Amino acid sequence: MSTPFPFTAVVGQDDLRLALLLNAVSPAVGGVLVRGEKGTAKSTAVRALSALLPAVDVVAGCRFSCDPAAPDPACPDGPHNPPGAFESRPARMVELPVGASEDRLVGALDIERALAEGVKAFEPGLLADAHRGILYVDEVNLLHDHLVDLLLDAAAMGASYVEREGVSVRHAARFLLVGTMNPEEGELRPQLLDRFGLTVEVAASREPDQRVEVVRRRLAYDDDPAGFAARWAGEEAAVRQRIVAARELLPSVRLGDGALRQIAATCAAFEVDGMRADIVMARTATALAAWAGRTEVLAEDVRRAALLALPHRRRRNPFDAPGLDEDKLDQTLEEFSGEDENESDDDPDPDGPGGGGGQPAPDDGGPQGGDTAARPEAGADGEPQTPGGTSGEQAPAPAAEPFRTKVLSVPGIGEGAAGRRSRARTEHGRTTGARRPRGALTKLHLAATVQAAAPHQRARGRSGPGLVIRRDDLRQAAREGREGNLVLFVVDASGSMAARQRMSAVKGAVLSLLLDAYQRRDKVGLVTFRGAAAEVALPPTSSVDAAAARLESLPTGGRTPLAAGLLRAHDVLRVERLRDPARRALVVVVTDGRATGGPEPVALAGRAARLFAADGVASVVVDCESGPVRLGLAGQLAVELGAAAVTLDELRADSIAGLVKDVQGRSRRAA
Repeated sequence: MSTPFPFTAVVGQDDLRLALLLNAVSPAVGGVLVRGEKGTAKSTAVRALSALLPAVDVVAGCRFSCDPAAPDPACPDGPHNPPGAFESRPARMVELPVGASEDRLVGALDIERALAEGVKAFEPGLLADAHRGILYVDEVNLLHDHLVDLLLDAAAMGASYVEREGVSVRHAARFLLVGTMNPEEGELRPQLLDRFGLTVEVAASREPDQRVEVVRRRLAYDDDPAGFAARWAGEEAAVRQRIVAARELLPSVRLGDGALRQIAATCAAFEVDGMRADIVMARTATALAAWAGRTEVLAEDVRRAALLALPHRRRRNPFDAPGLDEDKLDQTLEEFSGEDENESDDDPDPDGPGGGGGQPAPDDGGPQGGDTAARPEAGADGEPQTPGGTSGEQAPAPAAEPFRTKVLSVPGIGEGAAGRRSRARTEHGRTTGARRPRGALTKLHLAATVQAAAPHQRARGRSGPGLVIRRDDLRQAAREGREGNLVLFVVDASGSMAARQRMSAVKGAVLSLLLDAYQRRDKVGLVTFRGAAAEVALPPTSSVDAAAARLESLPTGGRTPLAAGLLRAHDVLRVERLRDPARRALVVVVTDGRATGGPEPVALAGRAARLFAADGVASVVVDCESGPVRLGLAGQLAVELGAAAVTLDELRADSIAGLVKDVQGRSRRAA
């Protein structure tokens, strides 16, 4: 059986299948990013595509899959001129695991041959294996940033460049790049989203008939995989032949000036950054025409290309919903729908109202738009405190505009997952030294290993060019980079926070910190306290937009159970420490410092704060107190926590890295 599940059997995924097929017709489109909830056949469709790609001819024995008709002149296994024997094999689909190392992706020096034989040899990586095939990355949003940068650069240039450990290699790496992701587990950075040619949103069908058909086919496949594949073999063969025909037709497809103007006008109307979107749309529209068996690009091709190539390029931050206003798209295409021969560069359309510039663009919306005008102002009449707890609840206040925040970091050096916040010993980063390996050797420090082995060569009877290496000679490279942390927000949502529209500013500040956490690849969690208790509004997750959505709908009112909020946060950290012991936490307490809920609220809050200090948890208190008269309660809480204290205004400054360490040091000395 050639495929785990026939491509033509994937039900209800029309846009996904079309995007994959267009890349099969024209790999220059730039790949596909598939976004969707779990259980929507994303991986099934991608893996099934490999069976549809035509077989490729490769130079026999070439580890880089050189085409015998046009071998790569810089191939490390070359030269292949004149080419020798060749062989035909199916196009490969290479999977890049989320936990792969940089060496596994791009290749590296063959350490075994270098040490044993004294020769410099290159060991190819997954980019070489994927040449002229498919490179598939499941959960691409969880892939380390430096790996994403490497594979996207290779996909854009069609070649991989390796400059490391005395090796300088360049080899061809042209492949169809496909990534799948679940947005609930975190987003890709906008600049990385832009490097994927097309993006498709996938969701499970809500039609009962389609769901029944999915289940029926899945059960049929489980009962008889070979027979199921055989039943669809004819349709797959027809699709494969259509791909071959479209590839042959592609060079003959004409992209006229009219279609080009529509593409340029569409990208300009939607204010996409740079020119990559224009190029991707042009290539996609051309591939659509070839797939339809035409040699002329039509307006319908441009429209379909825009729906596939532009939605993910419209996002300005992770909280913007991807999408495209189709009415605006149709209006733009209509304005530039003139025939080629009727167009004139120096004669603008006299019928258009200023070229379409006189009408305001419709609002694309977003998670913070739409109904804000209907929300009542919160906290304008003081501080409603109710003995019963939550009877004074007020409607959620809209968040103020986010801003660039100071850098909050955890002191010391950690060993957590790679990120961009705090200093850490990581697998990637700058080399700071060498040490003996503890356990399995993962990153060899070649110079230190040779230096350790060199004095013993005569005693070990060395007679050839290679070094005689013993286990005790091996040295691990010690590298320092940055790690991602767990940023746990503990937000006061009591009635006192609603006073003088304070909650709107607080939400804007937390939203700004969430944006910073997104950029620094952190996990985030949200604990809120109000009335009589605290709750975990969002368990620790990599999805900062989920945290933003919970924050947006957060109501205010009632008393201030500060101790309950701190104790609930302490419990969240305890559980998360068991799940991920290497990830260090940074607790951000957003409050005015008042404690009015429960018996002896102030004393209980102090004892809860000292729990954090005893555990050495890095903390920051964002003081939300405002007005001419200030009690300074948040500052007192910061001392109890051993934390840094900043006001909302001070949160906008350049950097407070090191404040956490300084305040904790002063707190310990005082104790």
